[in-house]
Amino acid sequence: MRQRVGRELLLLALPALGALVAEPLFVLADTAMIGRLGTAELGGVGVASTLVQTSIALLIFLAYGTTPAVSRLLGAGRPAQALGVGRDGVALALLLGLALTAAGWLGGPALAEAMGARGAMQPHAAAYVLGSLPGLTAMLAVIALTGVFRGLGDAATPLWVAGAGAVVNVGLNALLVFGAGLGVVGSALGTSATQWLMALVMGAILARRMRAEGVSFRPTAAGIRQSAGAGVWLVVRSVTMRGAILATVFAVTGWGPGAAAAHQLVNGLFSLTALALDAIAIAAQTLIARELGASNADRARAFLSTMLRWGAAFGVGTGALLAVCSPFLAGWFGQDALQPTILAAALVLAASQPLSAVVFVLDGVLIGASDLRYLALVSVGTLLVYAVCLGGVVAVFPPGPQAQPAGQLAAVWAAWGFGFMAARAVTLLVRARGGAWMRLGGEA
Repeated sequence: MRQRVGRELLLLALPALGALVAEPLFVLADTAMIGRLGTAELGGVGVASTLVQTSIALLIFLAYGTTPAVSRLLGAGRPAQALGVGRDGVALALLLGLALTAAGWLGGPALAEAMGARGAMQPHAAAYVLGSLPGLTAMLAVIALTGVFRGLGDAATPLWVAGAGAVVNVGLNALLVFGAGLGVVGSALGTSATQWLMALVMGAILARRMRAEGVSFRPTAAGIRQSAGAGVWLVVRSVTMRGAILATVFAVTGWGPGAAAAHQLVNGLFSLTALALDAIAIAAQTLIARELGASNADRARAFLSTMLRWGAAFGVGTGALLAVCSPFLAGWFGQDALQPTILAAALVLAASQPLSAVVFVLDGVLIGASDLRYLALVSVGTLLVYAVCLGGVVAVFPPGPQAQPAGQLAAVWAAWGFGFMAARAVTLLVRARGGAWMRLGGEA
């Protein structure tokens, strides 16, 4: 049984890894381009991109809620109903995207400034926010569509769409940033255009599958309401997660553009490693939901055990790779003047990778089991733990421009990796050891 479990996990985790890594690889390539425009540009984009990604992350339930719902129905032998759930989730994404875009036009630049993008960073942050708005609806549609395909057990489609999209995005952004001389706004517009291409391609593939099953293209109001209702707890969880990220950015910008620029680079590395570690968690969402839907409790437990072992090993590997690359990162991204700061923060990030891996795997397992209420409630407590840790860092290192904020950035990433992540690990391990999360059958 262990061999079968490992094979199924591998078949889903490897394509998920490729799809997940494609986006942060693009982000790092884009960071390298922006970094060559200047430190103020990179710092401004760092704040603005955090704001944009926060908006997206608050609605990640469009994928994380859809994947287990679709997979559980497939496990229960109801494929047409599973596709209907996916269709309604995509419709909800489009509606939310339009609303979010309108809100961004009204208050996005001012919010970026309130987050710390002031002085030389302000115009670049505002330009990036406004340039990103045309693609927000497409970004949410891609998230929802990815959740549907994962729930169907199809990790290949998100992989090749994400990979092709990343290649197109890098080329288009380079053309707009340097060729057309649009700078920061060219990066945002290129990403927006690429997101629409990805959404259209994935939507066409899903439509073909719906036709084959005889599923109507017309979403239902009841289905949209159900998708929204299922996401309430995930939104609470996302709010606390993004609250931690926003608090971090706010603290970092208090030490000046150099700290903001260095944090943007290291945060890009965290996104890369986090999404790589999340590949096993994505597989967990699909496989755990499928086995619970088919009422296979023993196989669900077997998947949990295997995923934890794989996650821990993967975390050790990513940590070692980060440690080896750390001395060269500043030069690779055109920020040689910040080399000591980037090196210090990256080494702390590397040391925290095994712990982060366990967190991501357990998070995926409980999302797959639709144990969303527990995840939401404990996330509030872990945010409070992190707030205390981050407050301690700010007390030791008061705000004020710093030419080389190495100690500040290292302390921030230590608070994140060994404060926030440790608190999350404890709460998730306690839950996973019990059986309350294992609800069997087609309905969670």
